[in-house]
Amino acid sequence: MTAITPSYRGRFAPTPSGPLHLGSLFTALASWLAARQVDGEWWLRIDDLDRPRCIPGAIDTIQRQLEAHGLLWDGTLVRQSEHEPEYLAALQQLDSHGRLYRCVCTRATLAQSTLLGPDGAIYPGTCRDAPGSSLSAAALRFRVTEGAVDWHDGVQGLLRRKTPQESGDFIVRRADGQLGYHLACALDEHRMGITEVLRGADLIGSTAHQLQLLSALGIATPRYSHVPVLLAADGRKLSKQNGALALGTRPVEVAEQLRWCLTVMGLSPPDTLNGASASDLLRWALPRWQRASLSGLTALAALP
Repeated sequence: MTAITPSYRGRFAPTPSGPLHLGSLFTALASWLAARQVDGEWWLRIDDLDRPRCIPGAIDTIQRQLEAHGLLWDGTLVRQSEHEPEYLAALQQLDSHGRLYRCVCTRATLAQSTLLGPDGAIYPGTCRDAPGSSLSAAALRFRVTEGAVDWHDGVQGLLRRKTPQESGDFIVRRADGQLGYHLACALDEHRMGITEVLRGADLIGSTAHQLQLLSALGIATPRYSHVPVLLAADGRKLSKQNGALALGTRPVEVAEQLRWCLTVMGLSPPDTLNGASASDLLRWALPRWQRASLSGLTALAALP
């Protein structure tokens, strides 16, 4: 990792729970185009902290898929699992400032007592004032602050989340000791010198949480942009959990997949690029891509 952060450094951070699919490619491509348009860097981080979700061989597969599509990254591969001591140190810091507490609520209890907000279940604060050391064996929740979290999103415009009412306090360490996604991700962006996080709109709520964590830790925040997620024909998000097909890596498949994503982004590669290589398609798209074409969109239907 270089000592000096460039004017722009982006990243793509998949979980190695399986191969990439079209939804993954859409987000990776948008992130790559945003970085390369301004001669910035684009890094690959593997979010492999949740080991039970990680599938053997998936990291190699992800790298091969990105390389086949011409989405080459800068520097060396970054693995989240190699930085657990940093996350634990941050937990200690947050605890010393009174921002953490033990939560012994079971999933059954939460299912009975929580309401739904824009990003999922709202924690009602059941354990917020319970006695006990915050770092003893139990899940740990972060105390969100009152008021709203506002930020200007590079694709969605001005966004606001009233975290106490719309999500409540959130988990930063599970009862089994597994460190939470929000804490690890927020610290990763800082450690890697990421200047803009460009990812899917399904993570807007995560951004509100991560902004609160970074503020509590006294760490400067990157810019955030959230591109729309892609929906399958049945209206569900394209994802591994919903059975999205893995990206192909044969040249004909790569060309078709890149053209598909570029078309969804509002670009129309000419017929002269039919069967073109990944590098030729990316070279054509680079000066033409505009994030404004996705402005305000949180989801896009798949092409027929």
